[in-house]
Formats: sequence, structure tokens, C-alpha cells
Amino acid sequence: MTRHVVVLAGGLSHERDVSLRSGSRLQDALHGRGLEVTPRDTDGELIDWLTGQRPDAAIVALHGSRGENGAIQSILEMIGIPYVGTTSTNCRLSYEKNIAKNLMRRHGFATPAWVSLSHSTFRDLGAQTLMGLLVGHLGLPLMVKPQHGGSALGATPVRTADELPAALVGAFAYGEIAVVEQFIEGTELAITVVDRRDGPQALPAVEIAPHSGVFDYESRYTAGLTTYYTPARLDEAVATAAAELAIGAHRTLGLRDVSRTDAIAGADGAVHFLEVNVSPGLTETSLLPMAVEAAGGSLGELYAGLVERAVARGA
Repeated sequence: MTRHVVVLAGGLSHERDVSLRSGSRLQDALHGRGLEVTPRDTDGELIDWLTGQRPDAAIVALHGSRGENGAIQSILEMIGIPYVGTTSTNCRLSYEKNIAKNLMRRHGFATPAWVSLSHSTFRDLGAQTLMGLLVGHLGLPLMVKPQHGGSALGATPVRTADELPAALVGAFAYGEIAVVEQFIEGTELAITVVDRRDGPQALPAVEIAPHSGVFDYESRYTAGLTTYYTPARLDEAVATAAAELAIGAHRTLGLRDVSRTDAIAGADGAVHFLEVNVSPGLTETSLLPMAVEAAGGSLGELYAGLVERAVARGA
């Protein structure tokens, strides 16, 4: 029997265009494996369509809040549609960057020191005084990013105190809460984890070397602006530590099927957790497909297998 899969892509987040590209590539890959695929946006007709059509499984290729905060997963759970990916409850844990960092730290994993502050806190307590306190507490350089979202939208490195106000404005443009964390100099990594029969497995780490020095939105999604090395150019001990960190994040945060952990390998060889993505990008410049290819697999093979896992698991 041919499986009927709905690929949910688009949405109204700032990452809509990336999501549509991910969904299109995934649709082509699954067609190549003989699956019937219907792409759907998240609009007012989606629930009626899902209820009426009852696809065998769904794949969430939504990015940003629409695909990562657990809302669409909750809808699928209520309707009773099996889906690939993390449950709604645990999506929320990963979506809150400061909560994910705190859980990882509690389980013994390294993560840069950080402070999460709301826009209203700066307004109520005095922005200049609070920024001075941040620099005094965390030091420089810093990384400032929104509490929610991905694709480096609103994320800015800060190397001098004078750069902090603009970085905070950029982060608050994408949400009420900003995460300010110590900037770790080192090798930027992305490690994909896939659930196998014998447990989660880390695929080869992708090393990210943006030509501008900053892996921002443009560097992520414009071909030729970043050089990627897969597997990453790491010695064996650091590569092992990166894999253990990603598997640790997958287990600690209760993730399912597939995830991608972003990390930094410092000059001392320590690997630091930054954040995790439960709905990784699948575009032509995205990191998960690079890892899958380096491991000798294909996107269609991986997700067709995850569809079978979801169907067997049930709603």
C-alpha cells in the first residue's frame, strides 16, 4: 500500500520562505521513494482537510514558532494523525532556549553562561544601567539572540559594549525576551541525531565556516557565502564529544525521530551546547541533508523510514 503523507510547510513565521523550500525538497525526496505526498500550508482549512483526508502520517517542515513550539504537533495529536518528530510537550522545552540550556547544564553538559531578559525589564529598570550590568557579569564578547525562533534571525555577536544596544534592538524585534550569552570562540558545529532501532545515533558533524565570520541568515541561505566541512575537521576526541553532546540533548530534552544540535567546539576541545532544533531545515544549503549524505544516506530514505516509524507508533 502506498503511504499518503502530508508535508506541512509555510506558516506565517519569519522563516516562511525557508519552510516552503524545505517542504518542496522533502516532497521531491519522498516522491522518489514512491510515497504519495500532499503539501499543505497551515491555514484555516487545514484541520478540516486533515480530518477528512486522514493521511497516514504528517511531517512538520515548519520552522520558527509554527513548527517548533508544539502547537501544530498538538493539533495532530488531537486529530489522531501520526507524525514524524518530537511530541508537542517536548517541542516546547526545546523551543525555549533558556530552558533547554538550563536542562542541559543540569545534566552536566557545557553551555555558555547566559542571562534571559525581557524587553519590559530594560524599559522598567533602565536600559543603560542594565546593559552595563550585563557586560560586567558576562564579560565580552557576547551573543545576543531572541528567546524564540531560528535561522539566526535577530542574532548578533557583540564584541564591544557600544554594540550591545543595537544587538538588543535586533533581538527584541523578534520577540519579548532576549538571551544574552557568552560568545565562545571556536568551531561552529551542527550535529544531526536520528533515532534508530538501537537508540539515537549522531550523524557526522557539519563544520560551519561563514566567509563573513558570522553565520547569519544571509550566510545560511545564500549559496557560496559559507563553506561547510562534513565531517567536521575535528580530532577524534572532539568529534566524539560533539556526538555525545548531541545525543545527550536528544535524550535530555525528550526529542524524537530527528533533531539537530548547534554547538561550539572551543579552542580547549570542550564542546558547548547552544540550542537544538526539532524541525531542521531541509533546503539545498541546510545542514541536516549534508550530514545525511556524509553518512551515506539520502533525505528520501531517511524520512520514508521515519514515516514508517510514525505509522507503526500510531497517533
